[in-house]
Amino acid sequence: MARDKAVFIDRDGTIGGDGHFIHPDVFTCYDGALASIQRLKDAGYYVFALTNQHRISKGQATMEEFERQFATFGFDQAYICPHGMSEPCECRKPNPGMLLKAVEEHQLDLSACFVIGDVGDTDMLAAHRAGMRKILVLTGWGKNSFTQYRDQWFETEPDYVAEDINEAVGWLLSQSSSVHIEGQKV
Repeated sequence: MARDKAVFIDRDGTIGGDGHFIHPDVFTCYDGALASIQRLKDAGYYVFALTNQHRISKGQATMEEFERQFATFGFDQAYICPHGMSEPCECRKPNPGMLLKAVEEHQLDLSACFVIGDVGDTDMLAAHRAGMRKILVLTGWGKNSFTQYRDQWFETEPDYVAEDINEAVGWLLSQSSSVHIEGQKV
């Protein structure tokens, strides 16, 4: 089955953890997160990991450890920025480099792509800059990102704010199952 739609999902604070770095060997997913990833795949979406992991540049983990972890979780592919926070690069969120690379590699339709993440000034801005739909989860950094730090990503609004990854996936799937006729949802 050819797929031109994708969901990009952040790791830390979105599918597990508290938003801080946790080594892949000890990272645990939230309840239902892996089932939600599978629900997206069953609905015909590519499901890609989308993560900044500057600890790779510090030697605290390897790209291979993250790639293995994401494959185990059921992701189709992982887009990982390994660069340090002060290193210039096009891939580090909020830059849209990883998203645009995936669009090119998989011939994706931007209007059929979503980003799910917990940080407004990285995840939501990267999605906005790539022209993708945005779902903010309130786990990890999400609550503070949406309230206390909202001024750092004022130029965009999430398409949906979910309590967690499971609610985010439920909403996303309800949107994609709606039929649109002449601009109206039926």
